[in-house]
Amino acid sequence: MIASLAGEITDKSLNSAVLEVNGVGYELFISAQEFEELKVGDKYKLFVHESIREDAFDLYGFIDEQSKKLFELLISVKNIGPKAALAILSIGPAAKIKSAIAAGDINLLMSAKGVGKKAAEQVIVELRDKVGLVATSDAEDLVLRGAIDQSDEAMQALISLGYTEQEAFSFLKSIDPGLPVDERLNLALKGANK
Repeated sequence: MIASLAGEITDKSLNSAVLEVNGVGYELFISAQEFEELKVGDKYKLFVHESIREDAFDLYGFIDEQSKKLFELLISVKNIGPKAALAILSIGPAAKIKSAIAAGDINLLMSAKGVGKKAAEQVIVELRDKVGLVATSDAEDLVLRGAIDQSDEAMQALISLGYTEQEAFSFLKSIDPGLPVDERLNLALKGANK
């Protein structure tokens, strides 16, 4: 099994790149994120996912291991194949996509080419608990997982305004929970607009 390849990018198109390793050119399918970052003529180490089927042997390349792992999670979802997974990864960095999944942001996932509402909902249902909330550090991540109160009306109001659970939590964490909901919400929004 190929886990990674290191070599020079000799060619690239919108959905694939050729990585030459010791005289052998490997065609790797890539997301729009990789397309933007990879430069022809530069050397890279790419993390690789192999997809072996009866009629094809495809390689998918990723600049970082986090993107590869998220790709593998996405293709584990019912009705999400490699093309749809790459389309989702093309939305933005892996951390942004994980946050969207954790927050249940169907609209962001539906912005991926070829991903409809049903597929976006399926990704959220199957992966929400697996991706967790993206935080700046492992310690903060543990705090977030245990500290978010789903019954907090101010939190739910912020989420309904389009903020993620993580953003809503960070706005509210320093505000006295004993204050009335509308006052906490106003203070949180002032903090969000700084």
